[in-house]
Amino acid sequence: MLELQGLTRRFGAVVAVDAVSLAIPAGQMVGIIGRSGAGKSTLLRMVNRLAEPDAGRILADGRDVTSLRGRALCDWRSECAMVFQQFNLVQRLDVLTNVLLGRLNRRPGHWRTLTSLLKLFTAAERAMALAALDRFGLVETALQRAGTLSGGQQQRVAICRALLQQPRIILADEPIASLDPQNARLVMDALRQVHREEAMTVLVNLHHLDTAREYCTRIIAMQQGRVVFDGAPSGLTAARLRDIYGVSEAGFEAAATQQPATRRALAAAA
Repeated sequence: MLELQGLTRRFGAVVAVDAVSLAIPAGQMVGIIGRSGAGKSTLLRMVNRLAEPDAGRILADGRDVTSLRGRALCDWRSECAMVFQQFNLVQRLDVLTNVLLGRLNRRPGHWRTLTSLLKLFTAAERAMALAALDRFGLVETALQRAGTLSGGQQQRVAICRALLQQPRIILADEPIASLDPQNARLVMDALRQVHREEAMTVLVNLHHLDTAREYCTRIIAMQQGRVVFDGAPSGLTAARLRDIYGVSEAGFEAAATQQPATRRALAAAA
């Protein structure tokens, strides 16, 4: 169980996340939607402790994550793996080494740099990395430089790296925002496969409403840092979507024209 209790984050006078409280049972695949600037990315970064909350608490199975420091914080970040929009791979390194970097948090701090520079990974860890690549149809790319892969392949490599952390939760921050439709589907299929086969909790930020409907069993919508919808995809009616995206009836058609995914979702809801 992951619990957020009154989680708040400010940037100067701007309240990016405003007193968000959520309970996420283990094993859910949750889509977080909302306009740019709604607070989605900040929320995930606080869960991973890449951003510090100004108020509120994060609890994981009753443990206060917001109080963790040092080694305990590193352990939490291993349990709660992050997948970023821009992949964050080391482009000059081969794919296999990029995946193995997911094991660095299992090393004492002073060994991490040496391990990555000299590739001091065990045979068992290499086998784990190859198995992860094979799982997502990437094993033949193991010795290629990461920079030679397509965007969709790189994002799946990033998912493999996250799995090498042996996490309980995966946080994916706009993982398909820069991908074409075919590669976006491959990445979302990979996240759903992990969710289903390992009963893993997955929280994924998405701009694409149709993708959130298809892949997520629960959708949380944010607007100006607050949660304005939390429920099943079927509850996202046209009226609710208008509220979530903050568009008045008069101005809605113009805004929807600029957001094809929003337009398609509204048509399905109507």
